[in-house]
Amino acid sequence: MIRGALFLLALPIFAAAPPSPDWRAIEAETLRHYQALVRMDTSDPPGLEAPAVDYLRKVLEAEGIPCQVFAQEPGRPNLVARLKGSGKKRPLLLMAHTDVVNVDPAKWTFPPFSATRDGGYIYGRGTLDDKDNLTASLMAILLLKRLNIPLDRDVIFLAESGEEGNSTVGILYMVQNRWDAIDAEYCLAEGGAVLRRDGKLSRMTVSTTEKVPARATLRVRGTAGHGSVPLADNAIVRVSQAVARAAAWQTPMKLNDTTRAYFERLATISTPEQAARYNNLVNPEKSAAIQEYLRLHEPLHYSMLRTSISPTVLKGGYRMNVIPSEAEATLDIRVVPGENLERFFDRLKAQIGDPGVEIERGSMTRQPAPPSRLDTEVFRALEEAQKSIYSGAITLPIMQTGATDMAMLRQRGVQCYGIGSLVDEEDARKGFGAHSDQERLLESELYRFVRFNWDVVNRVAGRR
Repeated sequence: MIRGALFLLALPIFAAAPPSPDWRAIEAETLRHYQALVRMDTSDPPGLEAPAVDYLRKVLEAEGIPCQVFAQEPGRPNLVARLKGSGKKRPLLLMAHTDVVNVDPAKWTFPPFSATRDGGYIYGRGTLDDKDNLTASLMAILLLKRLNIPLDRDVIFLAESGEEGNSTVGILYMVQNRWDAIDAEYCLAEGGAVLRRDGKLSRMTVSTTEKVPARATLRVRGTAGHGSVPLADNAIVRVSQAVARAAAWQTPMKLNDTTRAYFERLATISTPEQAARYNNLVNPEKSAAIQEYLRLHEPLHYSMLRTSISPTVLKGGYRMNVIPSEAEATLDIRVVPGENLERFFDRLKAQIGDPGVEIERGSMTRQPAPPSRLDTEVFRALEEAQKSIYSGAITLPIMQTGATDMAMLRQRGVQCYGIGSLVDEEDARKGFGAHSDQERLLESELYRFVRFNWDVVNRVAGRR
């Protein structure tokens, strides 16, 4: 008896597999919530995300999931729902935003807030940014509750306002005033995508860091005068020269763990010619020519290598026969992690080379933060779920050239990972991408994205 008991004690103990949802029934519910949220006009500005938050709160509370609503401004609330775990590990935050960018309804084939189903797609503002993530996060927390999944960590759902136009009412307010409600070890949010080219799965990008905006204004003052008499200190001429010099500056290449891994992994699924470029980025004999090629032919990849400068606005003059006394230009500067901004602006001033050009730095609502790590259980879970749900692709960590609200969480030490639904690479060129006039998502990919989220959340938060 003793030997038998010892034998039983020596057997490995495996946790029971979590119960599997009835995905056919879940798809119908997913579609209902998704269409309801897309049909709400939460354009920002003005925002007015309250109807979306009211809808989410009612759905969650009907399932017995406690919610809190926090608002800095009336009509622009943030919702937090939490499922308690054992406390063995720190929480997992699922974050999505309820607001969307503005639309010009005249340019839409289907009304932008109709969530029209046509040809296998669902059309509407927010279908890709960000109501697919919003719906997937909602479904994940609903299913955790219904199936009574044992959790090793709390799972928090944050539906935030203001991401598209006014972070002060959304993530900034939550971080500065309600941090205890969203404090987490890890966060899943927007910022990545699964990409398909010519109908074939290519890669899944996971955003692990991002460039942050550090805009600046160049201002020149000169002598006003009659347009018939050219002046040497013409403000428009000098600001134009300053813009040209700034734009011509090839800022230093700065790779980090994310971009280094991105190009290494991208090379494995590229043509031999492309792979040679990506693998030789740091080769001192080839790097300059490769960077120039990327500048001309792959501007996104060129931008991922450095702090970038894009002139975006020119102002000067008020009538055709008057030389103005002042002219200015706006530079959209996107800063890579680890950039020394003081040194950068000193070098920008030297690059412009005109002491009469004032450089006025804009305020920064987002601050640079170190990239999220690639050796965490969340990144491993994303890779494993990709192999299961999106087999045939490869997982690539990516540095976003745009900005998301994950930047504020990374500053607080939260390891953040941006994900997204499957899209066809050709769609962006056809005008069907996020922020476009025909935003859309394949209905089948909405359902697959919900299953992907469910898989990842179980791997990261489920009891082991």
